[in-house]
Amino acid sequence: MILSNENIINTEVNSFKDFEAFFDISQDLLCIAGFDGYFKRINPAVCKLLGYTNEELLAKPINEFVYFDDQLITTEARSDMRRKKSLYNFENRYITKSGSIVWLLWTSMPIENKNLVYAIAKNITHKKELEEERNNHLTELTKINHEFKQLTYTTAHDLRSPVNNMLSVFELLDPSKITDTETQEFISILKSITLTLRETLNESIEILDKKNESDIYTEELNLNDSLNEVLLSIISLIQNSVTTINVDFSEFENVIFNKASLKSVFLNLITNSIKYSKPDCRANITITSRKFKKRKQLIISDNGIGFEMDLVKDKIFGLHQKFHDNVDSHGIGLYLVYNHITNLGGQIVVESKVNEGAKFIITFKE
Repeated sequence: MILSNENIINTEVNSFKDFEAFFDISQDLLCIAGFDGYFKRINPAVCKLLGYTNEELLAKPINEFVYFDDQLITTEARSDMRRKKSLYNFENRYITKSGSIVWLLWTSMPIENKNLVYAIAKNITHKKELEEERNNHLTELTKINHEFKQLTYTTAHDLRSPVNNMLSVFELLDPSKITDTETQEFISILKSITLTLRETLNESIEILDKKNESDIYTEELNLNDSLNEVLLSIISLIQNSVTTINVDFSEFENVIFNKASLKSVFLNLITNSIKYSKPDCRANITITSRKFKKRKQLIISDNGIGFEMDLVKDKIFGLHQKFHDNVDSHGIGLYLVYNHITNLGGQIVVESKVNEGAKFIITFKE
């Protein structure tokens, strides 16, 4: 089939008319702008959104319609396009004729030989309003959460004073002057309850103190120095339990961390290893450093009673989670260790089997 010149011309005319129709009915904002900063052609969607006539939009520089705070970045973006750089996902704000602000998301292509820019924009004002609303809600929730934490923290601190006063009263009581056996029993129960309450308050305050460390100071620390401070503080426990501690920091000795947090990690994991040693076996603890995939790791392992990981793996670092029957187990130590590590961008995992000990692998932030 051979097309005549007339048919070819008619086809081109129809294609042009199709383009014109597409340009006019598009709900997206279509425009052609010059390198001089003026609109050369715009579709009706631009006029409808901004509220200006076609003539008004073509008569003034584009920047006069741009929100003042975004004029500089818009000018810089236009300069980039003069250097043959296309523009993708560029956001700026325009002022409508009624004075309202609209957000536009642009994709623009420069045509250098014509000194023109072909651009398409989407109205994302609704999306931006939703984002702002969400951010306002998050800000308010953060404020409420902070106030709630402060109230809890203050209440816990304030309660310690009357509790300590109650315990002082018990210390002043002379049991020998109380002849009634039932009264003596009631006083003993009250004292025991008060001691438990004080211990619970102290634990809660310690946890709150850690959670309120919003700006944790870090520095370069020597692992040996921090460990030796901890070992010295529990030397009686180590000697009485006849615990053996093997240390090897040959792969690296220094790490960037918070000093108090590092000592707390050592203290909790070492005392846990001693506390949960097997009854018929002396505790043996190994503490080493290693580099794994260019990251520093601290490994603390023992030969204790271990964990049934299938049962505890999702709860092991939870607050007040207890997995053994020790009377002095409070389920706080591993919770604190986890928060010390993760608050500073690190990770901690556990490998363990029942009666085959536990290995804690701490990976520090790069």
